[in-house]
Amino acid sequence: MRHAASRVDFRGPEEPARKRDTVGDVRQLALEWPVRAFFGAVLAAIAIAAIFAGRFYFASFLALVGLAASREWHRLVSGRRYALETCITAGSIAAALAAVVVAPHAFWPICVLAAGSLLAAGVNFRRGMSAVWSGSGAIYLGVPGLCLTALRMDTVRGSWVLIGLFITIWAADTGAFICGRFLGGPKFVPALSPNKTWSGIAGGIVLPAASLALYVALLGGNAWKAALLGAVLAAAGHTGDLFESWVKRRVGRKSSGSLIPGHGGVLDRIDSTLFVAPLAAALVFVFGLDLLFGAHP
Repeated sequence: MRHAASRVDFRGPEEPARKRDTVGDVRQLALEWPVRAFFGAVLAAIAIAAIFAGRFYFASFLALVGLAASREWHRLVSGRRYALETCITAGSIAAALAAVVVAPHAFWPICVLAAGSLLAAGVNFRRGMSAVWSGSGAIYLGVPGLCLTALRMDTVRGSWVLIGLFITIWAADTGAFICGRFLGGPKFVPALSPNKTWSGIAGGIVLPAASLALYVALLGGNAWKAALLGAVLAAAGHTGDLFESWVKRRVGRKSSGSLIPGHGGVLDRIDSTLFVAPLAAALVFVFGLDLLFGAHP
């Protein structure tokens, strides 16, 4: 008799607790989404303005992003003391971007990043920290910046190419966020990212594919080829997101920072771009692919 009563007592508060959790999730989403959308729109406007302002302004914008991202990276991997490593990494990224603007097609911007990588690694090694993680910051953050600058400068209609890339990245993030929150379902890779679901990944591929297809079609290009490219770039972006999640789990952090309300840190915002930009540059400069598929804006 006591056993039956205990079952009734246990089940009683369980259902209201679930309802409270559901209501709390809806309220949290209702509060989070406007903030996320507002600051996302502001960042998008700044990025688009920098693209069309000219290569110098775009490189300067990337250098500022690199500074913030360098601080967050070294705070993740370099322990409590990371100011010197941050300066080295951010300085090498800024110098490499300036070199690309001044001397396009030169090889020494890569040498600048390599030197910054070795120097940051050496500083961490002397402190008894991981030289590999510290040294990889300049490459991990700097190479995508060089790729974006090269796409802006060295491709036909480069500004419009970059807009297409950013539309794809933003649509992938939005599709994954909305579908993951509202549809839920099985986890994608819970060992790396406990919040990612299969529905979020699906939404984060379908929406960018459709978005890039629409963008290219409006400019007069081949929409079907653009949709395929959008799916491929979105998959690369999700890989970049998973990579950053893996790094954060290794160092015991949930987010890279809180600089951008509704988004977290700068690294949380650009993790997809860090993988998409090198892939896009390889498709253009190695394989000769037209990322606008015949469009002439």
